[in-house]
Amino acid sequence: MAPRTPAGGRHPTNRREGLRLAVVLGVVLAVVAGLGPAGAAAPDGGAAIPHTEEWGWPLEPFRLVRPYIAPAHEYAPGHRGIDIAPVGSRSSPDIVAPAEGVIVFSGQVAGRPVITIDHGAGLVSTLEPAAGVLPPGTAVGRGDVVAALSAGGHSAPGTLHFGVRRDGAYINPMLLLGGVPRAVLLPCC
Repeated sequence: MAPRTPAGGRHPTNRREGLRLAVVLGVVLAVVAGLGPAGAAAPDGGAAIPHTEEWGWPLEPFRLVRPYIAPAHEYAPGHRGIDIAPVGSRSSPDIVAPAEGVIVFSGQVAGRPVITIDHGAGLVSTLEPAAGVLPPGTAVGRGDVVAALSAGGHSAPGTLHFGVRRDGAYINPMLLLGGVPRAVLLPCC
């Protein structure tokens, strides 16, 4: 009896080809799970990520300067957050809490002014460079002013780095925000 082949006519002739197919399928499934809609179950099977109505942008109006770039593993290079720049003429715009929570840190980290907010359910956001206006222990609501955009940090001058960790691991903040706001085309010339 001859071995049966899949509908496409190809049959993995050795373990290496079958393993390669399984790895590719696993990567595709991981990417799809990581880009699922906000409110969907977490890729690791944990609790659901909050709906986008619960999270807002920490700086408005803004433009996205640098997107989240997931590292290949915990210690690999990547960009564990997004960088946004204010649009407008204010020299030191207000930074607001992206969601309800409690300020757990407001101070210097390696010479950079940082604000960290614990939002519960394992979610913690970090904003830098952000000169805090509220002390640790202060409860904040979404949209409450927590800091002013400052100088320093690892992002480009005049930009805010916005990172989010879930149970200690960085996630793409866009999952909580519902993606980048729709672009508005302006007339030219």
